[in-house]
Amino acid sequence: MKMKKIVASLMLTGGLLLAACGNGESKATEGGGGADGEPLTLTFFSADLTQDDPFTNPVAEKITEETGIKLEISHPVGGDEQAIPLMIASGDYPDMIFAKGDINKMIDAGALIPLDDMIEERGDNLKELYGDQMDRLRNSLEDPQIYHLGTGGVTNTYNVTSGTNQIALKVLKQQGYPEIKTLEDYEKALTNYIAENPTTEDGQEHIGLSLLGSDWRWLITVGNPSGFAGGMQDDGQWHVDEATGDTVYKFQLPEVKEYFKWLNHMNDVGLLDPESFTQTYDTYIAKLSSGRVLGLADQDWNYMSAVAALKQEGKDESLWAPLPTTLGEEYVSQSTKDYGFTGTTGISITSTSEHQEEAFDFLDWMASEEAQILVNWGVEGINYEMVDGKRVQTEEDRENSNTNANYNVETGIGAYIWPFPAWGTGAVDSNGQSITRSTREDVAANYTDADKEALEAYGVDLWVDTFPSPEELGSPKHGKAYEYVLPSNSDVAIIQTEADDYTTQKVTEAILASPEDFDAIWEEMQQGLLDMGIDKANAEMTDLTHQRLELWGEE
Repeated sequence: MKMKKIVASLMLTGGLLLAACGNGESKATEGGGGADGEPLTLTFFSADLTQDDPFTNPVAEKITEETGIKLEISHPVGGDEQAIPLMIASGDYPDMIFAKGDINKMIDAGALIPLDDMIEERGDNLKELYGDQMDRLRNSLEDPQIYHLGTGGVTNTYNVTSGTNQIALKVLKQQGYPEIKTLEDYEKALTNYIAENPTTEDGQEHIGLSLLGSDWRWLITVGNPSGFAGGMQDDGQWHVDEATGDTVYKFQLPEVKEYFKWLNHMNDVGLLDPESFTQTYDTYIAKLSSGRVLGLADQDWNYMSAVAALKQEGKDESLWAPLPTTLGEEYVSQSTKDYGFTGTTGISITSTSEHQEEAFDFLDWMASEEAQILVNWGVEGINYEMVDGKRVQTEEDRENSNTNANYNVETGIGAYIWPFPAWGTGAVDSNGQSITRSTREDVAANYTDADKEALEAYGVDLWVDTFPSPEELGSPKHGKAYEYVLPSNSDVAIIQTEADDYTTQKVTEAILASPEDFDAIWEEMQQGLLDMGIDKANAEMTDLTHQRLELWGEE
């Protein structure tokens, strides 16, 4: 699952209405802000945000200048999952909300407004952005209205990847840059390196593979990699058969069992960090930042502060390279798959907001070319310069982006892409320039010397070039199963919650058990899943897959 790109902040415009221009940009009318001429503050809750954002950085200030809107942003605290249910119980809602999987609960409570009419009447930028993908924003076959403005980028390229097993560059270098395609190759590289280099230069013991299985990140460092190793795409806790639409709970599959059995073996031979299921996030990041950890299985957005710390210390060879590792050569890594525009998460406007039109006009402006350049590139003269008519990131900003763990919040660059309407990493502006800083050239420019040495040894330009191409992998017609919005009255929502809690506990137990006990614990878990009604959940998820295919015109 992708918690992918944790970012959210926003300031909506008050009396300053945003009129769409024919060229796809938006301009605020004269006046702006509240009745007193000050910016209008709109409240915004993001279920994905994990750190405070006062909306005072240069990009945020520019947004307010252009729109007359300022955001007061809130988010769950300490992994709290009850914030939205409590809102529903009290009827007290912010102006805008990114509700994620709780969106149907809010729709059922009458907390969100349909956006269809406003899109048609005043959403020129949004109509241009979504185009023929608009149906992918619709709620369901029974209620085909649009209650949110989808994020995730409509047009994307895949020049970076993460989530699979990763390995320190110094391991690759010391062993002459071997080809690492399977878990067996991966384990061998770690084993050989530690045998010759048991400690770091400052005397700390090297750690083979460290995970973060003590909180919700279990899903991205333990659960998700099990599917990736089995050649599955990212459907969260589910697996969808693309030929039939049959959808099953992933932790019933033999490939997933084999991955966890491998982790059990890694634990048995001392290559798995013994604190993998007890350490806090701060402890995990501190370990990564020390240069001790040789192997990861994580999403890059989860540990970017450690990357910045290592670069600051000049420990570039302790950074990690992504690998297309699988259980065996008969499996194909899917992590560079193009999912197409899935559109099933995004920002909604609440029924209690007194500023619904201003909120909508702000979101339409966020879909404009002007806004997209701002949130991706920052402020001209500070973050980039125009050179021969093209945007070029300044060297000072590049250095800051590579070494400052708080870069996004301090500068605002990247902080207001997710979960707002986004053009995507493959989009270009009206001058034919990339709307984002994620072209092949941009990615290569941020590589360290250690990266470049490794890539030259492998004969490629980017790390993604060592993975299958998106064209080879094709696009799934159903998008991503973890983005399905489960009906609030369905059994599957209840069963999945129980199953997720149960498998987290039992898989952890199995990984840490003696190898001779692994199979018995796994079989016990399978029976437990059957007892809680996992077959019923599978049937409902299969039905939801077919409903989505029909809604999207794919069936």
